[in-house]
Parts: sequence; C-alpha cells; structure tokens
Amino acid sequence: MKKTAKKNPHAGSNFDDFLKEQGILEEVNLLAEKEMLAYRIEQAMKVRHMSISALALKMKTSRAVVHRLLDPRNPSVTYTTLSKAAHALGKRISFELVDA
Repeated sequence: MKKTAKKNPHAGSNFDDFLKEQGILEEVNLLAEKEMLAYRIEQAMKVRHMSISALALKMKTSRAVVHRLLDPRNPSVTYTTLSKAAHALGKRISFELVDA
C-alpha cells in the first residue's frame, strides 16, 4: 500500500497571502516600517555621534519619547515626533502612497 503525502495548503502561496489569511498583514507591515524608521534614526544618530539625551534635548522632549521612537516594537509614534527627530538630525520625513 502506497502512502500519499498530505498537501501543504500554503504550498505555492507567498508570505503576504499567509499573513492575510491570519489577519495580520497590515500589523506586520506597520511594525516592519516602524523598525526601519527606528534603524534609520539610530544610524543617523551614530553618524552625528549623538546620544539619546542629546537628541531629546535637540527635539525639546524627554529621553522616554526618544526611547519610544527607537523601540521597533512600539508603533505609537506621531508624525510630529518623527518630524522633530528628523529635523534634529538634519533630515526630513518623506512619505508616499503606494498601491497595496
């Protein structure tokens, strides 16, 4: 008797399809974008030899706000905070709308 292997229901699909099926695609994308922003801010700080305290001072905010900004798992960052951080680092924020 020959055994047949069970077919994987996800075979041939892509990861986005899997995340959609799980109902978490938007959340995962948001967290990935936040992680990239945090990474870019950290890199800009390193280039300028700027500490968290120095960035907070330049942004006229607290170190706690900067820590939240740099926390890749914390998606609750406002445009104002991002803009202040960018300005303090000699950068600007640029957003674009892309097709989903």
